[in-house]
Amino acid sequence: MSGVRVAVVGGSIGGCAAALAVHRAGYGDIVVHERAAGDLAERGVGIAVHSERYTELESAGYLDAAMPCVRISERRWYVRDGADPLGRVIRGETFPFRAYNWGSLWRELRGRVPDSVEFRSGTTVESVVESAAGAEVRTAGPAGAGVPSGSDRYDLVIGADGYRSVVRNTVCPDVRPAYAGYLAWRGAYPESRLADPARWEKTVTAYVAFDGGHAVIYRIPDAQGGHRVNWVLYTAPPPGLDISLDMPTSLPPGTLSDALHRHLTELAGDRLPPFWAALVGLTGPDELFVQPMYDFTASPGVTSRLALVGDAATVARPHTGAGAVKALQDATLLESALTAAPDLREGLRAYESSRAAMGRTMVELGRRLGHALVEATPDWQSLDGPALDAWWQRADAAGAFGGKKLRK
Repeated sequence: MSGVRVAVVGGSIGGCAAALAVHRAGYGDIVVHERAAGDLAERGVGIAVHSERYTELESAGYLDAAMPCVRISERRWYVRDGADPLGRVIRGETFPFRAYNWGSLWRELRGRVPDSVEFRSGTTVESVVESAAGAEVRTAGPAGAGVPSGSDRYDLVIGADGYRSVVRNTVCPDVRPAYAGYLAWRGAYPESRLADPARWEKTVTAYVAFDGGHAVIYRIPDAQGGHRVNWVLYTAPPPGLDISLDMPTSLPPGTLSDALHRHLTELAGDRLPPFWAALVGLTGPDELFVQPMYDFTASPGVTSRLALVGDAATVARPHTGAGAVKALQDATLLESALTAAPDLREGLRAYESSRAAMGRTMVELGRRLGHALVEATPDWQSLDGPALDAWWQRADAAGAFGGKKLRK
C-alpha cells in the first residue's frame, strides 16, 4: 500500500480507530484532520459496552482489560412510589456491561495511533471533492488563529466526522438525519457530590421509568482512579423550545438557558423518585447538555475513494448502546476488508457490504426501543408482576429489546 495517501476527517474515537484500522491494513501515509484544537480527553461522559461487544473489540485489538472501566452486572428498573427515596424496583436483570469515560477511552485510542500518523488539530474540513485524480480535502484553521485555508489530495478519505459529516455530503448528499421527536438530557460529575452514594451499588445501572420517558444512570471512571456519575434522561422537548430541531443540532454544556434548567428541575422533581431527582439536580450548568435524537444510515456509505465510519455513516438512537461502540466496530470491519481485498476499491466494497447491514439493524432497533420506552410508555406504576411480564414479552417479541443482547 506504499504511495497511497489516506485522510481521516475527524479525530475523536471513531477517527482514531479508523486511523488505526488503515495503518494495520498496511497504509503508511495517513493524516487525521480534527476540528477541535484542545484536548478531547476533557469530554467526560459515559460509554457502555456490552460484554459480548467488548470481547469482539478486545480480540480485534481496539480495547483491552487495562483500559479503565466500571464493571456493571445488573440493571434495575425503578418507578416513583410515594416518598421512597429510590422508588420501587419493578424489574431486575443481568446486565453484563463495561462503562467507560469517553475522554479516557479517547486518550487510550489516541495513544495507540502510531507517531507516523500526522494528527492535525484545529483544522476544519470545509469540503471534500472527489475526481478521477483523487479526493481533494479543503481545509481552514479556526477563526482568528491565523491558519490559512488550503487543500490536499488523497487516494482515500475516511469520514469520521460525526452526524453532521462533511464527507457524507459528498458520498450521499441526499441523506439527512431525521429528528425522532424527543430529547436526551445528559450530565456527568464527580461521585463525591452524592450525599449517600452507598444507597446505589456501583455494579448497578438504574433505569428510572416514568410516563413519557426514562433515565439511565451509571458510574464511569474519572481520570484520578475514582468515579463519576453519568446519567441520560429521555423525554419529549418542553413546550416553546426556541430552537429548530429539523436539522441536526445540540445544546452543548454551558449554553442552556435558565428556563431549560428550571424545566429539567421540575421534570425530575415531578417524575423521578427523590434520590434520582436529587442526583440529576447535582449537575452543574457547565456539565449539563441536551441532544435531540436523530437517526439515519447512509446508503451508499462508500464511493471509489471515500468511506464513512461511526456517526458519519450511521446514527442510531443511544438506547442501542451504539455511538462509540459502532464506530469501533466499523473500524474493525474496515481493517478486515482492506486487509483481505486485492485493491482499495474491492476493500471499500467489502466494507460497505458488512457495514450497511449492521447500520440498518442498529437504526431499526433504536426506533423500536424509543417507541417502547419514550414514545408509547405503559403506565409503569399500575403494572403488577404478571402485567409487567406480559408487557415485557410483547415488547420483546416485537424486537424492542434486541433479543438476547438486552434480554434478561
